[in-house]
Amino acid sequence: MEDVGIYRDRFVPRLVDVACGMKANEPLRERVCSGLSGRVIEPGFGSGLNVPFYPAAVTSVTAVEPADLGWKLAAGRLAAARVPVDRAGLDGQRLPFPENSFDTALSTWTMCTIPDIDAALAELRRVLVPGGTLHFVEHGLAPDPKVQRWQHRLDPLQQRIAGGCHLNRDIVAIIRAGGFEISELDVFKGRGPAFIDSQSLGVASSA
Repeated sequence: MEDVGIYRDRFVPRLVDVACGMKANEPLRERVCSGLSGRVIEPGFGSGLNVPFYPAAVTSVTAVEPADLGWKLAAGRLAAARVPVDRAGLDGQRLPFPENSFDTALSTWTMCTIPDIDAALAELRRVLVPGGTLHFVEHGLAPDPKVQRWQHRLDPLQQRIAGGCHLNRDIVAIIRAGGFEISELDVFKGRGPAFIDSQSLGVASSA
């Protein structure tokens, strides 16, 4: 199990930095960050790939990131950030903040990996102000049943390779079941293989 821990801590953050840092993802990051404002909480901050896309209306960002290496890889982007970014949480399932602490939340390709995504969404609802919004872009379960079958087959392998990432989570249904009302949603096929690139981008509000 020690080898698994080493792989997760030393290699997965680098893998995610490269895979999620592709140029093709930048227009999606710009879209999902549009409309963020005030105090932002970002679970799964990773290596700070969203930092260049924070709009001027953002006053501060609280990064929730368990991987020390991910935070180190973010150093250059943090140095160039136009707003203060603080790492103040390690686990999206247990956020160390009081209720009504944030105006908006940002999740980019994170919900696939959090072990207890229902708990994480409940925590986001708790720390958001009433009517606060969750901006998200995530990959997940494809609408095509044939693709879904491959996603289910490959999911165990994907979890081992990509640090717990699931291919077959129905992200939109999970967000709705978490008590959020989705006001904007775009579901589309990305540029990658169908089994990993069914994307959902949208905005949801906390009740």
